[in-house]
Amino acid sequence: MMFRLTKYGWPQVVIFPLLLVSAMVLFLFAPLPAWLIVLAEVILAVFLVFSLVFFRDPYRIVPKDSSMLLAPADGKITDIEEVVEESFIDGSTLKLGIFLNIFDVHINRSPCSVRVEKIGYKEGRYVDARNPEAGRVNESNDLFLVRTEAPQDRLIVRQISGAIARRIVCRAKEGQELAGGERFGMIKFGSRTELYVPVDSDIQCLVKVGEKVKAGLTPLIRYNKCQD
Repeated sequence: MMFRLTKYGWPQVVIFPLLLVSAMVLFLFAPLPAWLIVLAEVILAVFLVFSLVFFRDPYRIVPKDSSMLLAPADGKITDIEEVVEESFIDGSTLKLGIFLNIFDVHINRSPCSVRVEKIGYKEGRYVDARNPEAGRVNESNDLFLVRTEAPQDRLIVRQISGAIARRIVCRAKEGQELAGGERFGMIKFGSRTELYVPVDSDIQCLVKVGEKVKAGLTPLIRYNKCQD
């Protein structure tokens, strides 16, 4: 399958490789010892590969199951806890935190078929995204969503900057409908994504802390009474 880069990576997906390739060409003609030129070329080649791999956008076949909420990001489940969310869900809420390291795919996807009710951006700090407190104090972008299939629960997907990440990309618009697993943005260079689900529905959490998940593929929540 053809290697694909995400459109959300512009302009870095062009600028970084161009700079690295230019540096590699300059080193070839530099008046330096051969071993030093080879070493520089190897190091630059590693960074070139990384800059391309980081912005990869793999093709995925999204499960068609309205009873599932899929992972909104690749990464590792770092925390699962019940909280009180008052801004949109207004009640007891299950929060699932996903940490994305620099080697994970950084595309964010919708957990199910939803309508975007509103979007809220918040400036903040850049503490380590593995810390559950990062969702409260870091720069973040909230997508307030309503399921378009029964049950029509309110959900929140929160994109959170980390200690390295400094750029949240969200291309979703208020009023837009997203299909389950549909891409809507990314977070560049290490980050955190959280999913908030009301607990008053008959839901079952399907993952545990420490598990690796993939956006648009791994089911996090099942609605037990949901019928297709």
